[in-house]
Amino acid sequence: MFAALMASTALGATLTAMPAAAQQSAPVDRPAAFSLPAQPLRSAIDAFSRQTGWQIGYPGTLADGRTSRPVNGTMAPAQALETLLAGTGVTYRLTGPATATLAPAPAPSASGDAVVLSPVSVSAAASAPTGPAQIIITKEDLERKNPQNLRDVFVGEPAVRVGSSVPMSQKVYVDGLEETNLSVSIDGSRQNNKVFHHNGTTLIDPAFLKTARVDAGVAPADAGPGALAGSIAYETKDARDFLAGDGLGAFVKSSFATNGSVFTNSVAGYGRHQGLEGLGYFTYAKGGRFKDGVGRKVEGTETDLKSGLGKFAYETDTGHRFQASYERVYDDAPRPFRANIGFISGRPPWEPRVRDYTMDRQNLVFTYTDSQPTDLWNPKLLVAYGRTDIEAPIFTRPVGASTVPGSYPGKGATSSFNGKLENAFTIGMGTITAGTDFYVDRANYEDRTMTAVEKARNAGLYGQARLTPVERVRLSFGMRADQQWFEGTSGEEWTNSGISHNVSGEVDVWPEYLTAKAGYSRGWGGVQLAENYVMNPAWRYGAGPQPATADNLTAGLVGRYQGFTAEGRVFRTELDDVRAPRFAVGSGTLTRDVKSKGYEVGIGYAWDTGFVRAKYADIDVTIDGLPADSDTGTYLATPMGRVYTFGGAQTIPAWELTFGADVEIVLDYDKVQAGQQPLKGYETVHLFVEHRIPQYSNLTLRVDVRNLLDETYADRATYGQEFGTVTPLYQPGRTFLLTASAKF
Repeated sequence: MFAALMASTALGATLTAMPAAAQQSAPVDRPAAFSLPAQPLRSAIDAFSRQTGWQIGYPGTLADGRTSRPVNGTMAPAQALETLLAGTGVTYRLTGPATATLAPAPAPSASGDAVVLSPVSVSAAASAPTGPAQIIITKEDLERKNPQNLRDVFVGEPAVRVGSSVPMSQKVYVDGLEETNLSVSIDGSRQNNKVFHHNGTTLIDPAFLKTARVDAGVAPADAGPGALAGSIAYETKDARDFLAGDGLGAFVKSSFATNGSVFTNSVAGYGRHQGLEGLGYFTYAKGGRFKDGVGRKVEGTETDLKSGLGKFAYETDTGHRFQASYERVYDDAPRPFRANIGFISGRPPWEPRVRDYTMDRQNLVFTYTDSQPTDLWNPKLLVAYGRTDIEAPIFTRPVGASTVPGSYPGKGATSSFNGKLENAFTIGMGTITAGTDFYVDRANYEDRTMTAVEKARNAGLYGQARLTPVERVRLSFGMRADQQWFEGTSGEEWTNSGISHNVSGEVDVWPEYLTAKAGYSRGWGGVQLAENYVMNPAWRYGAGPQPATADNLTAGLVGRYQGFTAEGRVFRTELDDVRAPRFAVGSGTLTRDVKSKGYEVGIGYAWDTGFVRAKYADIDVTIDGLPADSDTGTYLATPMGRVYTFGGAQTIPAWELTFGADVEIVLDYDKVQAGQQPLKGYETVHLFVEHRIPQYSNLTLRVDVRNLLDETYADRATYGQEFGTVTPLYQPGRTFLLTASAKF
């Protein structure tokens, strides 16, 4: 199999969003494969300069007695230099397109915190190899966006839609395809969260996020099983994100949203000492119903959320790093009867407008890595367990003359025990990652009338090569083989197996100015577990459910010139036999064929203290050959259409002041099925201004104005807008968000 993995070749690319920025706004630079072990700093700088051609100036004594950090993988030179210098007490300043000057790092504050640089960044070069259609939300992006939910995380990305205005019912769609058709992970842990179609699939507190990475369509083999239409990887913060070296510290952040009077408070404590690291982070949010753009209170939009993150790690002097993390999010509040819908007319009069939901998602992850790898030894071991529970009352018709409905609790739960063992081999042209992974997934539903369970086990082998055979060409190709054992609610079992493969790359058509890119993948996803709340113990599976497969194709160009960036891509994704069961006895094996195609273009300009950018996406989605709708598209896809996004930010360093804006224009969409109503377009404007006061514990004060125009709208991906009987779950009207944060 390993020989087969290395036999594929092709051309392709990396979708770069904007010019990269490191500690200062870095110029755009091409990624390269690095393999620099930890060594005396002077030797490491010399090796870096020989490989990249960069000129590095520094005082002769600055490197004395210092040891570099290892640098392994494919990344931009600026990112490699930052990694090499991390923890050495030396920082750098860019003085030209390929020149830098080294200087002593600023002294830490009295509390032990590292001096925090400007939070604004136009984008970042990935520290891992990028894919042909990759979106990376960096920690700088997150600081600039100040997200309150997943929709805020992906603002500015027209190809990523997040439906619903309530975090516990938000779902992410990439190129119009629902996230359960992508491989979704948190800190490397597989997420299996298909619990209830009226709820979200991956509830996460954005306060914990360090980065979010989306591979649209073509995903590498090591992204994990089930990456039919790509992958989404969330990474949470750890103590190293707050402390550059040994010490103790704390972080507090409070915000108040005027629409709904929502208070959100976060507190974190962290420490590092001789290889030991610890982080504890807790968030509590509480508030009332918000109002839409015309001043109506939206039922079921109260805020009652608790979340926590704990991480502990130990790294030996020889580089062996062991880390355990536990993350949990708990939402408990009255929600619309169907949590992702405002209201459906014509329902029985005894059906309440709201009911109590509890959603509890937790994630436990253990990892082992080596921070001082060699060419042949760069391992990663991961073992994880994730689980999502939802409980909501089930209401029954009143009996006799009574007008009070009966009720009983319904409980759904999904879980995934998963892990992987892999090693990255560094060769002259790049790296080859080979490994094995597994998952044991379970979905169950129970109430007083029934119990239903489905299970799936999977074992996979994979390999992915990321190579630079010549200076102007970068290739990535790989393959994975999976075998799955599926058990239905009837207790019957089926065994299926399949092969997935991918190939992508990029060519510098005009070095430093124009890059061409392309990629293709064939994915095998096995039999997908059904949603908990539609599972039926009486399902008849016949010959058994069909494994889902996918074909993804993308191609594009990226142009750069003196801070300007222009990019474009076309894509096509076809999903076959994607499982879409209903409760009816004969629909347990129901599948759909889904197709998404379209294009995305963007342009931007970045300078030392800011940036502006604009993007446009036009995406068409069909299900079984008909225009997608949000009901047939449950766990499959959503209508998309045409979306414009505009954004920008500017920092005034002398005043420690940053301000910016994000604008989104979604056009009307009339490619609907007969009898359905066109989807209305909308325009939103978000503004912010932020002031940092370093002398007061790095105190930061910020004001956001969300939905400045007081638009009444629901996000394009929100359920039910094509149906005349549905009142969608609207977004909040104009909201002022006041935020203060400080480090100690």
